[in-house]
Amino acid sequence: MGKTHKISCAGFGGQGVMSMGQLLTYAGMIDGKEVSWVPAYGPEMRGGTANCSVIVSDEPVGSPIFEEGVTTAVVMNLPSFHKFVPKVAPGGSIFVNSSIITEKVDRTDVNVYYIPANDIANELGNAKLINIIMLGAVIEIDKIVEPESILKAFLKVFGDNKAKLIPINREALAKGAEIAKSLVK
Repeated sequence: MGKTHKISCAGFGGQGVMSMGQLLTYAGMIDGKEVSWVPAYGPEMRGGTANCSVIVSDEPVGSPIFEEGVTTAVVMNLPSFHKFVPKVAPGGSIFVNSSIITEKVDRTDVNVYYIPANDIANELGNAKLINIIMLGAVIEIDKIVEPESILKAFLKVFGDNKAKLIPINREALAKGAEIAKSLVK
């Protein structure tokens, strides 16, 4: 039996949660996995929470929709924190953008990683890197896809004209991974 990752990425519109999901999905395909990506649009795009559900699996994906049993949640803002923390299965991982969210997860049956993504992005000189930093942390801990596959997927998601951004995105992935590694007990 292979591993199936059910990932929820959620935050404000503009924080890159949809592209985070797309990058995971394309990277999963590059790594030869079965994948699905389901965005949740609607009034969320006007300042509420936007989210997407991603499955990356060694097995065929039966249904791309899941409400419960999330194995990895990436929460970028407080409304997403409140909505998605309860949906994570025991033993799952929660990645919290601690630059914005000061609340702590009050569950003891999950693994929680507080990643100051906005602070790290500002250090790197590009506020748009918060999703890539979070992604670096996620794939370091949960080993969903290969880091190099994320960078290959980058051109699929953003187009060849963004190839010049690969080095800074590689650095952002590495920073996220480095922070995550330092949090593992």
